[in-house]
Amino acid sequence: MGVSGPKLMDDERFTQDLILVSPASFVTPNVIENAKLQRWVRAKAPLAYAINPGDSHLLHLFMQLLYSPMHANPLEVQYYSNVPFLLGEGQAVQYSLKPAEPAQTKIPARPAENYLRDAMVRTLAAGSWTFDFMVQVQTDPHLMPIEDATVKWPERMSPYVPVARLRLPAQRFDSDRQLAFADVLRYNPWHSLAEHKPLGNSNRARRPMYAELAWLRQAMNQVAHVEPTGDEQFPP
Repeated sequence: MGVSGPKLMDDERFTQDLILVSPASFVTPNVIENAKLQRWVRAKAPLAYAINPGDSHLLHLFMQLLYSPMHANPLEVQYYSNVPFLLGEGQAVQYSLKPAEPAQTKIPARPAENYLRDAMVRTLAAGSWTFDFMVQVQTDPHLMPIEDATVKWPERMSPYVPVARLRLPAQRFDSDRQLAFADVLRYNPWHSLAEHKPLGNSNRARRPMYAELAWLRQAMNQVAHVEPTGDEQFPP
């Protein structure tokens, strides 16, 4: 929020969205393969995508199993952009967000339906939480490709460099008003300055997909889109 300058999408004026996920690489290399996977998902047989004898993706399955363990607390997880972004003219990077504190939460023996949210509530009720925001610079276009989202860029070739810190102050974030406010928000990596343009076919597909899904969600919930400013107040 508060990022001035012309954006690549015109539905928000001052946001720069950075969307990260816990796996270090994506499940499919490109949108064509993702469409294949979605067909198997709709057929309720997603594993068939990986083990199909004529079109096997076993390596992609193993990578997802490696980087997608069960988590105990979302605040204790390292996150990755999965896909590259521009960092000024002619330079591609990926992003990562790493907790500055070691993990402490244990997965409950019988996890409740919202056990991840509950863990975050307890953590931020006890005090603030800090992440290191890191950038990994592309140094080899072959081993660190733009168009194949299943490739984890080798850190031995280009380690992540901390460039900022994200501090979450102690707070309560799950009041009814805050949860309702979440419904009016939209997220899209194309809420971006041109200097940080999303790169690759997966990112190009995300622009219309995220926009359409946000429109559908807000239409179904009968709420209007609101661009956040950071000045919102949520009294108890």
